[in-house]
Amino acid sequence: MKSTSLRVLMISKALVVSAYHTKLKEMARLGVNLDVVIPESWGRQKAEQTQGHGYTLHTLPVVFSGINHFHYYPTLSTLVKKIKPDIIHVDEESFSFVSYLVIRQARALGIPTLFFNWQNILKKYPWPFSAMERYSMKYAAAGIAGNREAKDVLLKKNCSRPIHVIPQFGVDSNLFSKQAQSDLRKTIIGNCDAFVIGFSGRFVEEKGISDIFNAFIRLPLNAHIVLIGGGPYKAELQRQAEQTGMMSRIHFVGSVQSTDMPRYLNILDCLVLPSHTRSNWKEQFGRVLIEAMACEVPVIGSSSGEIPNVIGQAGRIFPEGNIPALQKAIQELMLNRTLCVELGIEGRRRVLENYTQKKIAEDTVTVYRNVMK
Repeated sequence: MKSTSLRVLMISKALVVSAYHTKLKEMARLGVNLDVVIPESWGRQKAEQTQGHGYTLHTLPVVFSGINHFHYYPTLSTLVKKIKPDIIHVDEESFSFVSYLVIRQARALGIPTLFFNWQNILKKYPWPFSAMERYSMKYAAAGIAGNREAKDVLLKKNCSRPIHVIPQFGVDSNLFSKQAQSDLRKTIIGNCDAFVIGFSGRFVEEKGISDIFNAFIRLPLNAHIVLIGGGPYKAELQRQAEQTGMMSRIHFVGSVQSTDMPRYLNILDCLVLPSHTRSNWKEQFGRVLIEAMACEVPVIGSSSGEIPNVIGQAGRIFPEGNIPALQKAIQELMLNRTLCVELGIEGRRRVLENYTQKKIAEDTVTVYRNVMK
C-alpha cells in the first residue's frame, strides 16, 4: 500500500555510494516524492549517480568534505526554498554541524526535520557540538537511531523527541543470496574439503581480527581463513599470520566492490565479526553480518555493541576477547554441517523479516507519516 503523497528532502553523504540507493527506490515505490542531496564528492569518493528510479538526486558542493561532523552544504538553503518539502530527513548525527544548520533553517520555514544517530556510547561533546546537539534534540520533529543503544544514549541526554530504531540501510535480498561459487572458492582456497572462516571489513585493531588467528591455531588442519578488505592494521595481521606458521591456510583477498561481495561471502562456511569495545567506539551494527546472513552463511559475533541484537538466534555470540569461546563456536560449526545449514536458513529468514532495503524503507516512511500527523 502506498503512503499518502509526501515530498521529502533527504540529505546524506552515505548515498554517494549508489549501492545504497535501493532504499531510495523502495521509498519512491511507497509514493514518496523524494529529493536527495549528496556531496559532489566525499573525501576521495566521487558521487556514484543514479537517476530514473522515482527519486531526484542533487549533487551539491560541500565544505570540509570527508570530515564527518564539520561538513555542510553552503547552497542547501536555496534548494530547500525551491523544493518546499513537507519533511527534511538529515541523515547525520544530532551533534553534527550540518544537522544543526538544516534543523535551524527548516525551523525558520516551518518544515519538520529528522536526524539520524549511530553514536552508541554516552559522550559529552565540547562546545559548539554540545550546543548544536541540544538544539537538534529540542527542535527536530523526531530522531532515528541506527541501534538500540543509540536510542538509549539520546534518552539519557534528555532528548524529548520521539526516537525510532531503524538501521540506516538494509540489504538487497536479490543480490545477497545463496549461490554456488565453487570456482572462486577453488581459486582462493584450493582445498575443496576446507572449512572456510571469513572476515570482511576494515582492518583495524578494534575489529578483533587477531582473535580469529589466536583461535585458528587450535583448530583442525582443514580450517582456512579468508580476510576480505584492507586498512592500517594489515601489515600487523600479515606479521601475525606468518608467526602462526600457517600462511598457506590464511588468505588475504583485498578490498572487494560492494556488488561483488555476494560472490565472496558465498565461498565461506562461516563469517566471524569479533569486534572489541573501546572507550570511544563499539560496534554500531555490523552490516557484513546481515549480508552474510542473507547469503545463508552462518555467523559468529562478539558481544560488542549491536552485534547480539543483529544476529539474534541466527548465529553464535561469544564474549568479546574470549578466544576459547570463539574457538568453541567455530568448532561447533565445523563438526555439525547440519547446524550450519539450519543457522543459514534462520539467518536469511531474519534478514527478510527485519533487514531488507524494502523493510527499512517501509519503517522510515512510517516515521514520516507519524511526523506529519
